[in-house]
Amino acid sequence: MATTPVRNHREPQPLVVESISEQLYSILCARITSGKYAPGSRLDPGAIAGEFGVSRTPVRDTLVRLEHDRLVETRPRSGTFVTRPSRQDVHEVCQLRKGLEWLATGVAAGTMPLEQISDLREEAVAAIAAAERGDYEPFFASDTRIHGEIIASTGNSRLISARESVEPFVYWLRVLGATGPHRLAGSTKRHLEILDAMAARDVAAAQEAAAVHLAEVEEWTLADMASHSIVT
Repeated sequence: MATTPVRNHREPQPLVVESISEQLYSILCARITSGKYAPGSRLDPGAIAGEFGVSRTPVRDTLVRLEHDRLVETRPRSGTFVTRPSRQDVHEVCQLRKGLEWLATGVAAGTMPLEQISDLREEAVAAIAAAERGDYEPFFASDTRIHGEIIASTGNSRLISARESVEPFVYWLRVLGATGPHRLAGSTKRHLEILDAMAARDVAAAQEAAAVHLAEVEEWTLADMASHSIVT
């Protein structure tokens, strides 16, 4: 998957004037997707403005953008709250990913350099070995890179932008519990199938593996949600 939200931040400081809205968006998005702002929690625009030493205008602009990303919701006469992910959210995000990544995988299977494919494969193998030792971060980095580089290989700026639009939500579900250690082996198996088919320049096999992988991601995420592994 492409662009990963910032996970850690220093103590809040007044923001630079020329990029206030962009900085606020990055910080608040990271706070939501990292779980610092829990699903259902209320966001106080005045408190946010005071924390960063800015007016309420860029805060309102940022909240509008976060609402567009489905990370927050505004309730009349109540305020703005962090969204509680639903089964419909999971379905819609996964459905969008299936369409975009199926197409992108077909392009990548025909154009991605073999050296790049080999490097992605080696990283995936090393990552699952690290996960078996209890270190899961390499897997998440490998997962993000595989999906991100497949999308980037299309060179299609609109497709890339569409995929990036759901990246915060994908990352958020992972943090909330949608991608647990029990899912890593299955995902790695599919990643290797995709990469091996790409290395063989077998477009149909690569796309089939990608479709199966993303269908399983949706199935596993919904199962985790039903079992309350996802905290919403």
